[in-house]
Formats: sequence, C-alpha cells, structure tokens
Amino acid sequence: MRVPRWYAVVLPAYLAGLLALDTQVALPGQLTLGVLTFVVLVVALRPLSALVRAQAIGVVLFATVGEVTGSLVWGVYHYRLHNLPLFIPPAHGLVYLSGIALSRSLRARAVVWAAAVGAAAWGIAGLTVLPRLDVAGAVGVPLLLVFLWRSRSRATYAGVFLVVAALELYGTSIGTWRWARDLPGLGIPDGNPPSGVASGYVWFDVMALLLAPWLVYVSGRMLKPIVSSFSAAVRSSIRRKEPIGTMSASGASSRASVT
Repeated sequence: MRVPRWYAVVLPAYLAGLLALDTQVALPGQLTLGVLTFVVLVVALRPLSALVRAQAIGVVLFATVGEVTGSLVWGVYHYRLHNLPLFIPPAHGLVYLSGIALSRSLRARAVVWAAAVGAAAWGIAGLTVLPRLDVAGAVGVPLLLVFLWRSRSRATYAGVFLVVAALELYGTSIGTWRWARDLPGLGIPDGNPPSGVASGYVWFDVMALLLAPWLVYVSGRMLKPIVSSFSAAVRSSIRRKEPIGTMSASGASSRASVT
C-alpha cells in the first residue's frame, strides 16, 4: 500500500487545525468545514491505487456507522453541538491515510512497539494514576495488543493508533467532543478519552481491509462493460467517418464513388 510519506505530517496537521476551527464556529461554519474535509479527502485519494482508495472509503463507511451508534444512539460520547459533525466521516478516511503514511515513513517494528507500549501504559495508567478511572478503555487495550502481535497489517494498525491517540487527546482537551464518565446503561467507568478507543478503529480498519478487494472487483466488473461499450461506440464512429478511398488494414483500397 503506497501512500506519500508527507501525508503523515500534512494530514494530521490539517485535522488538528480542523478540530481547533470547529470550536470557534456555529452549525453553518461546521457544515462548511465538512464540505472542505470531503474535498481534502478526495484530493488525498486521487494519487493512490484503487485498493487503497477502497480501503479508505471502507473506513469512512464503517466508522460512520460506529459514530452514529456510539454518539447519537448510545451516547458514549458527545460532540460540541450534540450532533455528528459533517467533517467526521471524511476525517476518518484522512486518519487512516495518515496512519498508513506514518507506518511507511518509519521502521515498522518501531511503530508497532511504540503503539503497543503506549497503549499498555495508557491502559494501566487509566486504572491507577489518572484522575478519571478508565475501566472501559482498559478492556479495549488487550484487543489492540492482539492485533499488533498477530496481524499481518500490524504496522498499519499501529500507525492509526498513534494518530488516533494524538487526535483524541487533543480533541478532548480543546472541547471538540467529550466522553461520558460511565458507559450508558452499563455503568462502567470510562476515560476522557478512553485508553482503548483505538481498538474501535482497529475494527473499522479490519472490516475495510476485508471489504476493499471486493469493492475493487465489483467496481471493475461494473465499469468494464461501460468502458467497453463507450470504446466500441468511439471506434464505430471513427470508422463511419473514415475518408472515402482510404486503405484498409489489409492494404486493399476501399470502394469509392467517382462523379
């Protein structure tokens, strides 16, 4: 999966600025930020392969379902305006691309170890020294560690975790969103942000990686007949407009009328 290395710097910087701007605008401004972020995602996807594009789109789709479920339905966390900001779905795609770029910019082993140690330390701190008890977050950490240990895509998951962790700490600190103290309906203490929040992103990425080849295959099957029909129509049009008296491919002169 080839992604420009500079995505690891430029895209997180854009997302950090986006979250900061969101704290300063009302709903119309938030909608504008959403449109802008969709444009940024489209531009970021243009130079990439079809497979990576499909993966990023898959992440956007699955993450949007997770956002609606976790925020609007379950109420595990709330955004500043108690809605789902329009920029959140495309931002998930940018996070995924940032994670891939980060994992390709540094040694994969170093990225994986940084993510594993960081997640484990964060989970332990949430149960011991952090001012807010984080049991729910600690439950998600082992799942993340399993993927970092066993999965062939561990470097991608590690890169995404590091980007997500930074943005979660930043976004909650400036008030773009806030996590509930306890999981609604369960009463399990939760952090702000929870240490295991990246395990949810792992599931988004896993599903997107599984779905992406199918999306590429289906889109190719759908587009191939259209492209073939268009090419055939163009060739037919060219043959009809062929000048009288030209030579055919076999070298024989075409029939011409002489007046």
